[in-house]
Amino acid sequence: MGIPSGKSNGNDSKKFKGEDKMDGAPSRVLHIRKLPGEVTETEVIALGLPFGKVTNILMLKGKNQAFLELATEEAAITMVNYYSAVTPHLRNQPIYIQYSNHKELKTDNTLNQRAQAVLQAVTAVQTANTPLSGTTVSESAVTPAQSPVLRIIIDNMYYPVTLDVLHQIFSKFGAVLKIITFTKNNQFQALLQYGDPVNAQQAKLALDGQNIYNACCTLRIDFSKLVNLNVKYNNDKSRDYTRPDLPSGDGQPALDPAIAAAFAKETSLLAVPGALSPLAIPNAAAAAAAAAAGRVGMPGVSAGGNTVLLVSNLNEEMVTPQSLFTLFGVYGDVQRVKILYNKKDSALIQMADGNQSQLAMNHLNGQKMYGKIIRVTLSKHQTVQLPREGLDDQGLTKDFGNSPLHRFKKPGSKNFQNIFPPSATLHLSNIPPSVAEEDLRTLFANTGGTVKAFKFFQDHKMALLQMATVEEAIQALIDLHNYNLGENHHLRVSFSKSTI
Repeated sequence: MGIPSGKSNGNDSKKFKGEDKMDGAPSRVLHIRKLPGEVTETEVIALGLPFGKVTNILMLKGKNQAFLELATEEAAITMVNYYSAVTPHLRNQPIYIQYSNHKELKTDNTLNQRAQAVLQAVTAVQTANTPLSGTTVSESAVTPAQSPVLRIIIDNMYYPVTLDVLHQIFSKFGAVLKIITFTKNNQFQALLQYGDPVNAQQAKLALDGQNIYNACCTLRIDFSKLVNLNVKYNNDKSRDYTRPDLPSGDGQPALDPAIAAAFAKETSLLAVPGALSPLAIPNAAAAAAAAAAGRVGMPGVSAGGNTVLLVSNLNEEMVTPQSLFTLFGVYGDVQRVKILYNKKDSALIQMADGNQSQLAMNHLNGQKMYGKIIRVTLSKHQTVQLPREGLDDQGLTKDFGNSPLHRFKKPGSKNFQNIFPPSATLHLSNIPPSVAEEDLRTLFANTGGTVKAFKFFQDHKMALLQMATVEEAIQALIDLHNYNLGENHHLRVSFSKSTI
């Protein structure tokens, strides 16, 4: 079973063909498929960490596959069962996990040195530095953490991240003593201190590069040169958890007790495995974060940032202000839409704030609408002008300021956590009891696409419906969001992260 030595990864690939069957007998070696191309060993190892010790890994880079070996069969069974109920995602792509035909991984150390080094670091942290038996990689392959203080930068911050959210995520890896948050170079940053450098190392390994909320707020983590933080005030910018007696500082609002309570209550929920991807913040906590957002405002992207988007390469025969309102409304509350009079393949769309326009641009630029790939950029316009009184502009400009269809009007609405990139699978809700699967399949097929799969949730008020392509799903959402199904039920349609 040993793999002969060799200089290239060819031997590994020949030996591990990756032809495992779905219904294989349990094994402590798991076969993982459909990995995004640029995924790292650390990310794959992180999938297994919540379930027990990971003892080996083999990445088949060219095939987008990997083998992950856990210390025990029980751990592997728990992991497979967990991920069969909750589809695991890496970098926003669903991946597939099953038992391998191999009962253990024998990998040639020279071939797999980088993976072994990563594993060694993780294991050293997990078992507080008992070296991994049976590996010949030198201890120096991974430098141990020097400092208990991490420096955290948050990229793609379209949704506010509070000090409490950070505390909640990082507490999974050990007691957090102090946190200081600040804005530098227009980026939200934080310094966070653990009691022990080992905790800092573990948190960095597991969290660096992860998203806090779906498709936004990416953590970039390094060790700080500081080994101790000096916190003067306990408020929503800085906190010393070892000294609850500190003042809140001049004019600094201390954290709203209601929000503090909501976070405290939710923290206990965070011990769930799988909270690593994306760092599933439980609903109440995210709602509290959203409520705090109203006050805290986001550093870097002011709410007054570019609210107007320029959309070009539209299908001018088909596009209407209403269709743009519906599609862009998935990512924010559209206030006004103007299709340009002398360039009808372009439109200006005004969102409620800069975060929403950023989110819509990120998710919709390059997608297909009515058969054409649309381009979405930030416009230099501050607002979309309405036509002068009594001037007919052929219905090209529409004001949606008072629309009852805005998804994000209520602060803390659960819609904030259900913002996903366009996907072939749609989430349907508000379905009345009289409407059956067949009715919905027919309705969606009539938008010009093919319905591939359908699944009701237990209460029949919600369902997942999969179209053949993302483009068909976009079309169906435009046509059927807010469709009247009778009994005063208007269908709600959004993109889903799940697959059927």
